Amino acid sequence: MTVLAPQYRWIDGQGVAFGAPGLQPRWTSSAKDAVGTAYSSSSRAWYTVSHGILNEVYYPTIDRPQIRDMQFLITDGETFFHEERRDLDHDFEYIDADSLAIRVRNRDRDGRYTITKEIINDPHYPVVLTRVQLEGDPALLERLKIYVLLSPHIEGGGMGNNVRIAEIAGERVAVAWKNHTSLVLAADCGFTRASCGYVGASDGWQDLRHNFQMDWEFGSALEGNVSVMGQIEPDHIRDFTVALGFGEGHHAALSATMGALSKPFEEHVKRFIEQWRRAASPHELIPSSTDNGRLMQISHNVILAHEDKTYGGAFIASASIPWGYAKGDDDLGGYHLVWTRDMVQSATALLACGRVETARRALVYLACTQKPDGSFAQNFWIDGTPYWTGIQLDEVAFPIMLAWRLWKLNGLGKFDIAPFVERAAGFLVRYAPVTQQERWEEAPGYSPSTLAAVIAGLICAADIARANESLELAHFLEEQADWIESHLENWTVTNNGVLHPEVKRYYVRVRPPECGEPYAHEECGNEIVRIANGRPGMSNEFEAREIVDCGFLELVRYGVRRADDPLIVDTLKVIDKVLKVDTPKGPCWYRYNHDGYGQREDGGPFQGWGKGRPWPLLTGERAHYELAAGRDVKPYIQTIERFASTGGLLPEQIWDEPDRNGLIFGEPAGAAMPLVWAHAEYLKLLRSTTDGRVFDRISVVEERYGKSHKKSHLEVFKLRRQVKKIQAGKTLRITAHSRFRVIWTADAWKTNQVTDSTAVGHAGSFADIPTVPKQNGAVSFTLFWIEENRWEGRNFDVEIEAAS
Repeated sequence: MTVLAPQYRWIDGQGVAFGAPGLQPRWTSSAKDAVGTAYSSSSRAWYTVSHGILNEVYYPTIDRPQIRDMQFLITDGETFFHEERRDLDHDFEYIDADSLAIRVRNRDRDGRYTITKEIINDPHYPVVLTRVQLEGDPALLERLKIYVLLSPHIEGGGMGNNVRIAEIAGERVAVAWKNHTSLVLAADCGFTRASCGYVGASDGWQDLRHNFQMDWEFGSALEGNVSVMGQIEPDHIRDFTVALGFGEGHHAALSATMGALSKPFEEHVKRFIEQWRRAASPHELIPSSTDNGRLMQISHNVILAHEDKTYGGAFIASASIPWGYAKGDDDLGGYHLVWTRDMVQSATALLACGRVETARRALVYLACTQKPDGSFAQNFWIDGTPYWTGIQLDEVAFPIMLAWRLWKLNGLGKFDIAPFVERAAGFLVRYAPVTQQERWEEAPGYSPSTLAAVIAGLICAADIARANESLELAHFLEEQADWIESHLENWTVTNNGVLHPEVKRYYVRVRPPECGEPYAHEECGNEIVRIANGRPGMSNEFEAREIVDCGFLELVRYGVRRADDPLIVDTLKVIDKVLKVDTPKGPCWYRYNHDGYGQREDGGPFQGWGKGRPWPLLTGERAHYELAAGRDVKPYIQTIERFASTGGLLPEQIWDEPDRNGLIFGEPAGAAMPLVWAHAEYLKLLRSTTDGRVFDRISVVEERYGKSHKKSHLEVFKLRRQVKKIQAGKTLRITAHSRFRVIWTADAWKTNQVTDSTAVGHAGSFADIPTVPKQNGAVSFTLFWIEENRWEGRNFDVEIEAAS
């Protein structure tokens, strides 16, 4: 025996040794709260409850059997072996309506016994606690053996995990680890026996299923897809508590776990519920619901629980992974990431619930993740590390809108938003109107939903700038917004539609970039949109006029367009013909036609391709439009409530075909659940209904564009988007990232003029070249970069067209 350090006693098949592996801790998260039917002990290990089982949602594909969770195995040692998930019937309820403490009853199908589980997490430490009570035939209970089975998938991956059996204060526990993260599985009564193994080969499930006996006691399983099983002390199977604890290294995980088990479960539950009741739900919204506020309360708690407890203000998109049961370790992100879009939806929903401080915390977090150029990563880990790197202009505009809302509510405290907002607005000026990705994160070009957010963001930024006495910047930002708004129909509307026999003019999902514009395809010029995730062998290229989505309704939501705008009304006719699905629970809509992101036709999981299914959050978006149009939205509210799971979670997608392979028409499909964005949309809808006005409506945007379309006097030229024509009488505005001098002529260089640009902070600088009505010919110019002391080295020509 070699003594390394008097800390823990490892038990393995070769003997006993003291000490722990020399791991340097680098833990990045702490305790999480419960998530509806999803419980999270830390932001590196989230759990959901489905089919009565506590599941870890970080899991890859596992074959024979699919062990990817913590569950119980039950046997009498002679005649049967039950796997909790597959062989028992399950009932679910919340222990307390104000909290996310849950109770699951798992019943033997022959009526011989019932296992009742109450699941919470320690209110102060990263430990998930499950109290288990067993009832049934006394003669059977005398013979029953209960085993807890766990497959740890630490830091998001199934491979590369390690587990050993240790002894702490005379009790066996399991300690698992990967890199710098440790996990401990323990029971308050201890484990009589325990064994480690590799999934599908030497795990506890394989052991018991052969002869209903635990024959193996392996002390460790290292560097693999591992699992551990512990037998509950037979004298305590009627009432015991199991704990899963996490920490920065073994000592932290062990201390938290054993400390939590040292306190009676009843005390934990009492404190857990008390603390949730402090986060009171907005009961004034209950009359707007049709379920007496049940989904309202759950939605409120679900959003709160998705905020990280170490990185305050970091709201992830979901504690689930879409089709996680079919995924490997190649994509560890899942939805366990911060998307600026989803996060601002969450923060705005909490504003709708009166939680101003929480929303401010989200804004401060975003300010800390903002890039120097004013943008934000497409998504990122909670510590701010970027994951995907696409540029989405709406994700730059949304934080500005959140800042504006907090400012108007006097909810900023001492946080100065002006520099943060100016940087973000500057990025929009430099990059709009062409986005690399629209809100579905797949296609570049001119997107109605993206441009709605950009216009609203620029106007909000201008309002903030004016309040800070930056009048020139405010005027400049307003002019940029007006320029985009005046081109909306030209950029995003087809005049020769093919989707509805009576409607030729409607908004498209996205119009691809022109040749020479940013992110243009090789096939630029023919307005072809490529659809992602399509089935192999199927066409993935369509004309822009053939693809529509509901994103144009964002124009109404923020006040850029009126609800009765004829073009909006006509586009809705197309949308309802192409995208609407009437389910047994009410109407729902697809993201866009020909979408491939969803369950496959045979019910199999999305794996690179599939078929897009309806999204409940789009029912909420339609309801907001109907409210803006002055119509009753109660049926839509009721529909959303019906789409929720038994535990009150809203899915990303629902199944839209006859029942098949366990999928039920109108019920959740295999995508993310909960989708926090959907819960946020629902809460905002209740607030909008209560107030009689769309909560997301931005007053300064509505005041500027609500009565009539703007006629901008500008045409904007950028090196990254060079306009070729300008209407006579308009002003050619040249914008750039740094100061410049423009030398220009309107008479083929017979004469020329010189104009120095005007700096507008992080938006860069601009110079205007006027034209007059009935002018013809062209404006030609070149640039001299003042700070770099160099010429651009080329001329640019912009044709002047007669005014129409």
